[in-house]
Amino acid sequence: MKETDLSKFDNSWYRPGNKLKIILWYFVNASFIWNPLFPFNRPKIWILKLFGAKIGKGVLIKPRVSVKYPWKLEVGNHVWIGEKVWIDNLGLVKIEDHVCISQGAMLLCGNHNYKREAFDLIVGNITLKKGSWVGAHAVVCPKVTIGSHSILTVNSVAVKSTEEYGIYQGNPAVKIRERKIVD
Repeated sequence: MKETDLSKFDNSWYRPGNKLKIILWYFVNASFIWNPLFPFNRPKIWILKLFGAKIGKGVLIKPRVSVKYPWKLEVGNHVWIGEKVWIDNLGLVKIEDHVCISQGAMLLCGNHNYKREAFDLIVGNITLKKGSWVGAHAVVCPKVTIGSHSILTVNSVAVKSTEEYGIYQGNPAVKIRERKIVD
């Protein structure tokens, strides 16, 4: 029976951007986006845009948010990104209008192929459709789309895409009911 051999791991095929830009971003992210002593929203948005993020109007970014690569981030209008959200966007993360990402949530575009001896890197995009809500400490995995107006509840893990207006719970997340929005 074969075993995992991490000495064979090789992700040299993965090139997320210019090395100097990545190093510079690491320090800028730590100093301004993640830093709890820098709560100012407008400068955060300006900095993210400076590094290539596409961000709409009315976006709120709380302290201690971490963005891996802003040039792989698209954020629509009136989006809320809560405290301690981790956007590990090895692939493209697209967040449409009126999306709420609650505190401590993780958007993970990377994974590993556990079937391969070298534990190969797998990268997939994530899309959060209009009006969706990713609850506190929930996890969205690579190649997942959270459907329009659907909810991924607290501490749940989305390993597959969700249907629009569905409420999903658990690990792995399963649909528990329909979301009905009232006045």
